[in-house]
Amino acid sequence: MKAYFLRRLLLIPLTLVGITLLVFAIQRLAPGGVMEQQVTQLVAGEGGGRGSRESAGASIRVAQLMEVEEKYRRDRGVWRAYLEWLGVLPGDLEKQGAEFAEDAETVDIAMPGTVYQVRVDREGGVVDLLDARRGEPVDAGLADEMLNGWEVRLRSPQEQARSWKRWMPKLPMGEVPETRAVLFRPGRDGLLQGSLGRSEKYQDPVMSMIASRMPVSLFFGGVSMVLIYGVCLPLGIAKAVRHRTWFDNLSSLAVFAGYAIPGYALGALLVVYFGAQLGWFPLGGFPGDDFDRLGPAGKVGDVLHHGVLPLACYLVGSFAFMTMMMKNNLMENLAADYVRTATAKGVPYRTAVFRHAFRNSIIPVATTFGNNVTILVAGSILIERVFDINGFGLLQFSAILERDEPLIMGVLFVSALLMLVGNVLSDLCVALVDPRVSYD
Repeated sequence: MKAYFLRRLLLIPLTLVGITLLVFAIQRLAPGGVMEQQVTQLVAGEGGGRGSRESAGASIRVAQLMEVEEKYRRDRGVWRAYLEWLGVLPGDLEKQGAEFAEDAETVDIAMPGTVYQVRVDREGGVVDLLDARRGEPVDAGLADEMLNGWEVRLRSPQEQARSWKRWMPKLPMGEVPETRAVLFRPGRDGLLQGSLGRSEKYQDPVMSMIASRMPVSLFFGGVSMVLIYGVCLPLGIAKAVRHRTWFDNLSSLAVFAGYAIPGYALGALLVVYFGAQLGWFPLGGFPGDDFDRLGPAGKVGDVLHHGVLPLACYLVGSFAFMTMMMKNNLMENLAADYVRTATAKGVPYRTAVFRHAFRNSIIPVATTFGNNVTILVAGSILIERVFDINGFGLLQFSAILERDEPLIMGVLFVSALLMLVGNVLSDLCVALVDPRVSYD
């Protein structure tokens, strides 16, 4: 069994590479991505509805398109960009570009984050480092220190023309571009280095954004799992033992009514009725704005006050599924020959239920435990949207809506990792509850 689980764990990195590569390529190759949106905005901004698309294209400088392409890292191929995201190959940690003027032998490029400019010749060599405030060269010692780690690459007019044709195939290029020099600082800053990049929308590290949302999702996911397994399993056992009684019928009516109502729809109703009309609960947010100023008892009350309605929406659908799964599995095993044989030999009915039928009935439930690990953290996107809860689910929604590619890749990696680990946990749970499973 150890060898089996070791193989499963070793397959997780390879599977993650396949999942992330597929989504990364789709983001890059599918039409309507972030680059296409930026190009559309560029054309609309220049055209402004005052002329044709051809006139708008003629007014757009090639340098503008190159700046957008470099900002969203489209100056690299899909494979190269993905390997940079992984951290296998060095990427551009910072960069800034500028075009040579006609017949000019040098061009000055602003060094990102500093007050200096780098003078570059047409061969891609660094000529001097200038103080932009005074327009004078700095001393050689400071120049060597500041330029350490920086490099220059040139983008030829032919390369820029290919980029124009790629992003604006129907618009004429208004000018013949000059050679473009790009000042950049290379370095590995990818997944293998423990980094998921920076959000293009918020300019914050993706890892810190995910970590800040985790406690909220862990709270709702953890409490939901405890309540689901703590209530649904005993309820399913009671329904199976008391099949077709008034208790079974009434509880079935309740759980199926809850299953028929989507969590986000129930959330909207709860917010309107209990939040807006009655004022019993807040309209959204978790926790309250003054949470940090409260004492221990006040914090517990604030969490309960803000968490009751979202928890009800989290639980409403899962209750029916888990309860009926437990009931149906137990009823099937209670009708099996081995249970009837045990009771015929004088084994008490309670013992036959809990020592014989229950363990076999819990096996299908154990297979779903690993899948709940993803829900434990990811939560529900729509429920968090309704209640304005800054959890991991809402972060996924915002990333997709804003087409924030580094953030999308970050939340995808975490979700996929949890899913794969959950699958291994499901196999482990099955092996623990079913002695017939050995995985040898």
